[in-house]
Amino acid sequence: MPKLKLGPITDDKPVTATLELPAGLHRDLVAYSDILAREAGQSAGDPIRLIVPMLERFIATDRGFAKARRIDRQS
Repeated sequence: MPKLKLGPITDDKPVTATLELPAGLHRDLVAYSDILAREAGQSAGDPIRLIVPMLERFIATDRGFAKARRIDRQS
């Protein structure tokens, strides 16, 4: 089985945000949560908790964003 990009989800102080997800994206989050839980040997958690680490990973690995951020900091 391929390695997922996310590791186990850590507990952190939550901030409440309200958003609508397309049904297909929610199904994908549920499936991802199930696979992640299986890989970690845990029970499946709330798939909504995947959104923050996924966004963090996306931002951390976006080279264009990192470059633009460096340029902004130099200005």
